[in-house]
Formats: sequence, C-alpha cells, structure tokens
Amino acid sequence: DNKFDKKPDSIGISCGGPLDSKRGVVMSPPNLPLWDNVSICEILSEHFGAPTKLQNDANACALAEHRLGAGRGVDNMVFLTFGTGLGAGLIIGGKLYEGANGNAGELGHIRLAECGPIGYGKTGSFEGFCSGGGIAQLGYFAAKEEFDKGNHLPYFYPEKPLGGISAKILAEAARDGDPTATEVYRLCGEYLGKGLSVIIDLLNPERIVIGSIFARSGDLLIPEMKKQLYKEALPCSVEVCDIVPASLGENIGDYAA
Repeated sequence: DNKFDKKPDSIGISCGGPLDSKRGVVMSPPNLPLWDNVSICEILSEHFGAPTKLQNDANACALAEHRLGAGRGVDNMVFLTFGTGLGAGLIIGGKLYEGANGNAGELGHIRLAECGPIGYGKTGSFEGFCSGGGIAQLGYFAAKEEFDKGNHLPYFYPEKPLGGISAKILAEAARDGDPTATEVYRLCGEYLGKGLSVIIDLLNPERIVIGSIFARSGDLLIPEMKKQLYKEALPCSVEVCDIVPASLGENIGDYAA
C-alpha cells in the first residue's frame, strides 16, 4: 500500500507568526508575503479529512527543545529561533505561554535602536540585528562603505541584491580573519546580548536555547554577547541562566510540527 493513500490521524503546522493558533489562522507573517488571514487549518482539515492544529514556529520549537532537546530538565526556558527571523517560545512553570491570542514571544518586533537594519517591519529591531536577513543587511552596509572607499571585499558584488552577502558568507569570512565580517558579527553579538538582557530581567529563566545561526556561529557571537549581558542584566539573574545552542539541529522543524 502507498502510505500516502491513507488518511493521517492528525496534522500539525509549525509556522512563523503572527498567527492565531486558536482559530488556526495565519495573519500576515513578514516572511510569508500575501498570507493575509489564511485559514490554513480549515483548508488542510477539509482536504485531508483530519484534525489540524496550528502553532507559532517558535512556540512549537520551544516545546520540541523542552521535551526532547536542550531544554530538558528545566521549568523556565526561552527558545529563540534566530534564523530567517527572530521569534521566541516561552516555557514558564513547565508549560508553554502563548498570551491572549498566541502571539506572546514576538521579541523580534522589539526596537533596540533608533537606526539599524530592518526586521519585522522596524528599523533597529531585535530581528533586524539578530536574524539571517539582518546580518546580511549589516554586512552589505559595511561592505558598501569599504567599496566606496576603494576597498573591494572578495565576497561583495555590488550588482547583486545585498551585494550577494549572506550570514553564512560573512561567518566564513570572519573565521578567515576578515575585519569587516568580524565587526558585523561583533555588532550582532552586542545586540543579541542587549536583547537577551531584557528577557533575563523580565522572565528570570533557567535556560535560553537559541537555534539556527547561533547554533552554527555561536563562537563569533558569544564574547560580545556576554559583555552586554553583564553590562545590562541583573548579575544574579545572569548567573543562574544557561545560554545554549538548540540540540535538535536541522530536524527541529519536523519535531516542532
């Protein structure tokens, strides 16, 4: 028998917010253009004939890491996506905290500076400084400044969108000793520390688990991040909070759904 001929028992959807998990509606996420108030649970439930549930991806990943990954054994944990965008899932008292309509933890929307890269529709937002797109913007502006001075960086192509720069390209250049790329990651680490300080002061978590870019490039971010934590957050709260990379790797989205 073809397994795809069988009706699924249920369907789980892990998706970037904002969304309404109770109604099963996707509500215009910045990384899903034209997905404006899409009743995705109703659509899939009718098509497959199976109950369908929707959850914010950061919330779903937080549950996955809490039950199966780097968050096991703690009652108060925050998970940050730190990938295409920046969202957070909050585990408080051992349970997922969703807020009034499922949009708790949208930390990427917090503005950390008046000027800066754009993320979540805001200049200088947490997501602007700490996401793949934000790091690429930081790299583009830094490389463009060097280019205008007559210094052409080997990873910068002015004719391409954002100069052909990505977070991965900058991480490789930083590890090879490129000062411009190193400074971009230092700046990202600085604002990561500032953003985490708000989380630590507000929620006093035992553990913060960070995925994607942090899991791959934490060595470039942690030194400046730690400086900012001890500068900005309550020392007694910093001391009891472990900040660790997600442990479910590239399969975390599957576990989350």
